[in-house]
Amino acid sequence: MVRRVIHIDQEKCNGCGICANACHEGAIGIVDGKAQLLRDDYCDGLGDCLPTCPTGAITFVEREAAAYDEEAVRAHMERRKQEQAAGHGNAHQAEAAPAFTGCPGSRARQIVHEGETDAVQNEMLAASFHLQSQLTNWPVQIKLVPVRAPYFNNARLLIAADCTAYAYANFHQEFLKGKVALIGCPKLDDVDYSEKLTEIIKSNEIQSVTIVRMEVPCCGGLQNAAIRALQNSGKFIPWQVVTISVDGKLLDQAF
Repeated sequence: MVRRVIHIDQEKCNGCGICANACHEGAIGIVDGKAQLLRDDYCDGLGDCLPTCPTGAITFVEREAAAYDEEAVRAHMERRKQEQAAGHGNAHQAEAAPAFTGCPGSRARQIVHEGETDAVQNEMLAASFHLQSQLTNWPVQIKLVPVRAPYFNNARLLIAADCTAYAYANFHQEFLKGKVALIGCPKLDDVDYSEKLTEIIKSNEIQSVTIVRMEVPCCGGLQNAAIRALQNSGKFIPWQVVTISVDGKLLDQAF
């Protein structure tokens, strides 16, 4: 039958998981960091998920799809409860601490770094000398920075996710030193960074672009915006992407 169901634009989706939590039928799941409609017959076509999407990735489409199956949804939700209970030992524990199904970037976790000796050595090292900040421009928020700020002239541009400077201990020395910094969070800022970044790159003589992001899927929005800006600028500028883990490790450098 032809009926109304949701469609999720994978390019726009940032994997935040808000829609999955909003869907009472459990029709949406996070697969490989992106929201997906798990089964047509789970979708009732009412669209509770639409207004929750911060990137506008969800729309209605009329297409051939299985009819909404209330019994299948009920069975699906019951299986989900049982899986959560099994994962936590019993149903009571599952109710107290349900399995996390949202954006990995919003998942609460406690980070324990390896080796107490390393922590002691770091404290001794920090006490022996004062580290100098490598920040050379202000403001740093993408939304606030002027497009034609004088420090963009011949700049090596650093486009970094907000969290990276907190997660990576040597951020100033390894990434910020000698660069002009722009920071943002696509999950918190309801704006398309690519438009502002395109204007900055077009209007100034940028020498290189380094994108530093976290490993969480929603951080891909910043990377995608920066790459689109480079493409839309019409300029050939060397660029690289660096990925930082939540526990502060360097995971990948792509050129």
